[in-house]
Amino acid sequence: MAQDPYSELGVSRAASADDIRKAFHKLAKKHHPDVNPGDRASEEKFKRASSAFDLLGDPEKRKKFDAGEIDADGREAMRAYSQSPFGEQAGGFRSASFDGVDLNDILGDMFGGRGPGRGGAGGFGSRGADLRARLEVDLEEAIAGAKKRVPFTDGKTLDITIPKGVVEGQTLRLKGQGASGRAGPGDALIEIAIRPHPVYRREGDNLIMDLPVSVPDAVLGGKVQADTPDGPVTLNVPKGSNSGAILRLKGRGLSDGQGRRGDLLARLAITLPDDPDPELDALAETWRRDRPYSPRRRR
Repeated sequence: MAQDPYSELGVSRAASADDIRKAFHKLAKKHHPDVNPGDRASEEKFKRASSAFDLLGDPEKRKKFDAGEIDADGREAMRAYSQSPFGEQAGGFRSASFDGVDLNDILGDMFGGRGPGRGGAGGFGSRGADLRARLEVDLEEAIAGAKKRVPFTDGKTLDITIPKGVVEGQTLRLKGQGASGRAGPGDALIEIAIRPHPVYRREGDNLIMDLPVSVPDAVLGGKVQADTPDGPVTLNVPKGSNSGAILRLKGRGLSDGQGRRGDLLARLAITLPDDPDPELDALAETWRRDRPYSPRRRR
């Protein structure tokens, strides 16, 4: 049985959804396998944190967990059957939870995953193993959602829908799609990784891009087209803009896992024409001679 998800994320049971998201992001950044290649301990911590966030990051799952309707693995809690007059459950041993300890777990450990039945009827059985896979998606797919085919190490493949706004390190849980077991199948757990993008750099939930701007547009101001993950948009470049100036596009970044999106920051890069321009050269010579200035002295 998984550990308490609140403890895994290091938050209290009164933690807000934002607190839970921030705690997960902090742990994911610290223990992600890409940051700690070959470190089994970090990989295990990352998996546990992802599983905890999968439960607590979903308001409905969190509500059920807090109410004791599901356990830390997202499975429905076992209920005790009505007892017979003899104090035993009709058809087998009583299955219940005492002081937070599930008898099925104890008996499963004692009997190699199978509890002792009575002649095979009404006995305990083990749940099938969970299947795990890591799926890389493009940044645009993480934002807009996508349909993907996921292969698992046992040869099984699943066609799944990637929901809009998935985040790096998030684990998607597909109920009942794992290995078969006497007590029912396990789940399929798919860890999401977002591929690096050739245009956008990630900084938290924000995206940063370089936006080439011509000399006339930088000097005089103008309208330029910028590509975004949601399609092209037209931006107004202010008159007298310098390289490094930032134009902010609200809500065009990555999802924070709670339905909100960061921003896209377009960093201006003043760019000269590819071919030599005699008129531009002459203007620059005149400017340098008659109006010298040193931008390096600006602080």
